[in-house]
Amino acid sequence: MNFLAHLHLSGEDPDIIAGNMMGDFVKGRLEGRFPPRITLGLKLHRRIDSFTGRHPAFHASRQRIDPHFGLYRAVMVDLFYDHFLAAHWERFSTEPLADFIARSEAVVRSRAAHLPERLERVVPAIFGEWIPSYADPDAIGRVLARMAARVGRANPLAAGGRELLRSYDGLQGDFFRFYPDIMAHARMFVSEGTAE
Repeated sequence: MNFLAHLHLSGEDPDIIAGNMMGDFVKGRLEGRFPPRITLGLKLHRRIDSFTGRHPAFHASRQRIDPHFGLYRAVMVDLFYDHFLAAHWERFSTEPLADFIARSEAVVRSRAAHLPERLERVVPAIFGEWIPSYADPDAIGRVLARMAARVGRANPLAAGGRELLRSYDGLQGDFFRFYPDIMAHARMFVSEGTAE
């Protein structure tokens, strides 16, 4: 899952939202490094990624993508699923997407003292450019091209936007099978963490 889904799956707790957003930027053991609720958000991020990688619909989506993309297929599907979430936002939230993005940015910025520097540097782009563009299929191709440039070694990601368009209906169907399951899983994980 990419930024939008991780934010959406976090619920309402500001610390969990911030921790979940930090997930790709924090490696290793978590104990004692952050406040407890931010730690729970980081654990939620890892749980979401683990659940996603094992889900049959996500596996089906990876298989729809040309094999020459190799291990990058999972990265592409993460982003494609954020596209479908943005494009069908009203199916999953009563809050307008623009309001959700603004509220999430305010929450993440309010926890700036805990954000890894690498994340803090890209917060303006995440909330000002990337997430607001996710509903546009053409924008997904541009995001993948930027990712390709950041990888620093030869990779096929810049051509990934065509894969979204080539298999659009099948990928979208996979997403609709997958997303209710991850929503239920994330809610259960957070409620169990709250009860501890």
